[in-house]
Amino acid sequence: MSKNPPDNLSTTTPVDNGQAARARTSAAALSVASNTLLVVLKLVVGLMTGSVSVISEAIHSGLDLLAALIAYASIRIAGRPADETHPYGHGKVENLSGTIEALLIFLAALWIIWEALRKLLYGGMVEALGLGLLVMAFSAGANFLISAHLFRIARGTDSIALAADALHLRTDVYTSLGVFAGLGLIQLTGQHLLDPLVAIFVAVLIIKAAYDMTKEAFLPLLDTSLSPQEEGLIRSVLSRYEDRFLEFHALRTRRAGAERHIDLHLVVPGDTHVEDVHAICDEIEEEVRTLFPQASVLIHVEPESKRKSARN
Repeated sequence: MSKNPPDNLSTTTPVDNGQAARARTSAAALSVASNTLLVVLKLVVGLMTGSVSVISEAIHSGLDLLAALIAYASIRIAGRPADETHPYGHGKVENLSGTIEALLIFLAALWIIWEALRKLLYGGMVEALGLGLLVMAFSAGANFLISAHLFRIARGTDSIALAADALHLRTDVYTSLGVFAGLGLIQLTGQHLLDPLVAIFVAVLIIKAAYDMTKEAFLPLLDTSLSPQEEGLIRSVLSRYEDRFLEFHALRTRRAGAERHIDLHLVVPGDTHVEDVHAICDEIEEEVRTLFPQASVLIHVEPESKRKSARN
């Protein structure tokens, strides 16, 4: 995942959970279908032309296909409700999925570099350049459209696994364009050495994408806090109710896939009626869930007298 891709998940749009689950599953299935087609096309053309850069793109798309399958499975599992074994839900499956995808990309990049270095040392010709150019142009166009769709669904449903899959495909757009440019230069100059050099360039881009994705997907597995921007939104909600309580403290946040877990302590006057306290908490929780539809909010209420005794 990218540390700050243009389509990143900086905000969320409230979506019905059932509708969101259907949208995520449908988008993941579309990714599986498109990647299957591209793997077959690139592999056939790469073997026909003898181009290591086209074959490297076939391997890249093969990893994209595997990632899409993992994303599809993780989205279905993450959508299951909490149960006795997983009382906090299954959201972290999406983070695990993204981490596995990143590791797969690293392995693919190392394989591409190895094959490219072999071709640099022992040489090799690229044939049927026109066919290679055609499949790379088709791949770039198809992946751009599919990745844009996946990013839109990922942003709307707050899915880390789908965002990781979208980033896979967006990276494929850039690498396909790089291979297209390399094959074009070979056709213009006759310098077949450009083919493995472009493949190495492709591998470097893949490693960069894998690094960004690892940070995005793996850190929530360690229960890191939400971003300062997201915590700022939560504090803004609380500030709108500050005339109905004395203070809040011990705000803690973490993320698990599309789910966010938020808990805090709310200090109220000691003579506040329990029904009034309950109403305040309900209103705060509802507004937070308007911002983050799959948020779990836990508010621990403290009377003012207890807070004073704690200070003493």
